[in-house]
Amino acid sequence: QVRLEESGGGLVQAGGSLRLSCVASGRTSSRYAMGWFRQAPGKERDVVASINWSGDFRYYADPVKGRFTISRDNAKNTVYLQMSSLKPEDTAVYSCAATTSRFYWRENEYEYWGQGTQVTVSS
Repeated sequence: QVRLEESGGGLVQAGGSLRLSCVASGRTSSRYAMGWFRQAPGKERDVVASINWSGDFRYYADPVKGRFTISRDNAKNTVYLQMSSLKPEDTAVYSCAATTSRFYWRENEYEYWGQGTQVTVSS
């Protein structure tokens, strides 16, 4: 069992930046790929970015390419999402998730999920 806890969400003006963190605890000895997902009100949850265990492969959804950066520090069991040039359409609940699957860009491959953190971007 892996427990995930996100932090760093909040209210920011358009064009601003936020950094989300996700700390894993529990069974962290396995090599998990990690992903960030978001769900806006009335919409389905979408993948935002994902990263493999070693950190040398990353996937980004088209809407965030060039603006968001995913990274991880395995010594701290933490994955980050640096968000820049934020837009009102980035407003959503952001959740991190963990998977042992090599298909880490696929949402349905993820086994463990955090509760999420709210990000609100005002215009």
